[in-house]
Formats: sequence, C-alpha cells, structure tokens
Amino acid sequence: MGMILLIFVINIVYVSFSTVRMILTLKGYRYIAAVVSMFEIVIYVIGLGLVLDNLDQIQNLIAYALGFGSGVVVGSKIEERLALGYITVNVITADINKEMPAELRRLGYGVTDWSANGLSGSRSTMQILTPRKYELMLYKTITELDPKAFIISYEPKSIHGGFWVKSVKRGKLFK
Repeated sequence: MGMILLIFVINIVYVSFSTVRMILTLKGYRYIAAVVSMFEIVIYVIGLGLVLDNLDQIQNLIAYALGFGSGVVVGSKIEERLALGYITVNVITADINKEMPAELRRLGYGVTDWSANGLSGSRSTMQILTPRKYELMLYKTITELDPKAFIISYEPKSIHGGFWVKSVKRGKLFK
C-alpha cells in the first residue's frame, strides 16, 4: 500500500511540475522553466523507476496513471494561482455616458474606449489591459457597473508602449 501511495504522489508532483514548466516556457520565463525542469526530471525518473521495477503489480501502474491524471488537475490549479501574464478584456456596454471607463481608470486599469453602434443603438466599447491576477476582480467590477455588459477576454502575446506598461514596470498599479 505504501508503494502505491508513493507512486501516486510522485506522479502528481511530476505532472504538476511539468504543467507549470510548460506554462512558464510559453510565458517567456525560460530560465525559471529550466530550473523547474531539473526537479521535474528527477521526480519523473524516480517514479517511473518504481513502476518499471514492479511491472508485475498492476496496482502500481494504476497508481501511476491516476497520479498522472491528478497531476494535470493540480498543475492547472497551480497555474491559475500563479496567474502569470496579462489579459485583454473587450467590453461592450450601453453606458454611453462613459461612467464605466472613468471608474475603471480610477481603479488603475488601462482602458481605451470608443463609441460604437450595436443592433439596439449606441454603445460604448472598451479595451482593458490587466495582469491576470486581477482578472476576476475586473469581471466583478464590470458586472457590478453593468450586469448586461458583453465581455470577451484573451491573452495578448506581447505588449509594447503606452503609459500603462510603464506603470506596471514601476510597480504603481493597484496600490
């Protein structure tokens, strides 16, 4: 029973490291990803070695597979908590008085807004840039200001220029 639990836990840790390493690599944190990968491979070799040394015991293989699946979930939860990078949120609202963009700017978000026309008349459209760690707080604020706001978000690959990027680099955002 101890061997099964050990294999299960080792694989959760291994796959969690693997998931985090992949995200770090995709986000451009290659040196941190390289350090994580060193720990990842050591854990992988130990776990796989335990399974291969005991291939005649199916429960070890099952523990390995269950640990792998669980590791995917744990790794993705870790990545959510790290919330690396930025998101861009596009908002369309009936608030043509520009109260929402002003309030979002007051809160520290980078907002570009313009007038638009929708099926049922005039609209205000905004593009908002924020660190991912503030994503849920931004959605909450938007829906408090306008519960009917149309919201789409995506992750930009690169960001260059603008006052907001300079504010983030100086650590002056959301303080």
